[in-house]
Amino acid sequence: MATYESLITINGAVGDLVFYNLNGKNIVRKKSGFNKTAFKKSPSYEKVRQNSSEFGHCSKVGKIIRQCINPFIKEADDALLYQKFAKLMTAIKDLDTVSERGKRTVKNGIITEIGKEMLRNFQFGNIANVDNKASISFDLWDKSLLLDKDIIADEAQIATIKIDFEKYVTEYSEEQIIIQKAQKEFTFEKHFSDEDMILHFVALKKKNKIVQMGFV
Repeated sequence: MATYESLITINGAVGDLVFYNLNGKNIVRKKSGFNKTAFKKSPSYEKVRQNSSEFGHCSKVGKIIRQCINPFIKEADDALLYQKFAKLMTAIKDLDTVSERGKRTVKNGIITEIGKEMLRNFQFGNIANVDNKASISFDLWDKSLLLDKDIIADEAQIATIKIDFEKYVTEYSEEQIIIQKAQKEFTFEKHFSDEDMILHFVALKKKNKIVQMGFV
């Protein structure tokens, strides 16, 4: 982009140059080399098309998951959380080794052990993560949650998310459990079939304030 001085004010395109006025200054720049038809069909844009397709997929999956846990996310007070979570979805998608490039999915990445661990390790803002190895265990077979003796919480909220990765829709159920004094184990309801793609999110609260949260 460059400025120019002339007795004649030019607006519009001349050859491969575009002239316009911006904030009182006469600006000239070269036309963009982007061509929509070439983008769709040209072999030279193949990798760009692949990246664009996968990026759109990751953005949509990240959005529908975040929408389900939005009340908890708000308490994280992290202005960059959207970008961080989108980056996580992309990293998980990269674990898909069964699909060809351009068609890799978050679903195929998240079913791997590394994918599950990456999701569990994601921290929301400055709120402590629910550390699955040290402080909490989650039994999906009998639907029970076991807390470490050092965790101080009086309430647990468990969000169960069923995801349709093709239609980009979710079904969502949330259960609130009051933790009695010295109680470290409790069960929760089973809301969906074992064949469904399910994510579980837990928020532990003390005096109505989240002290730990994350996927389990």
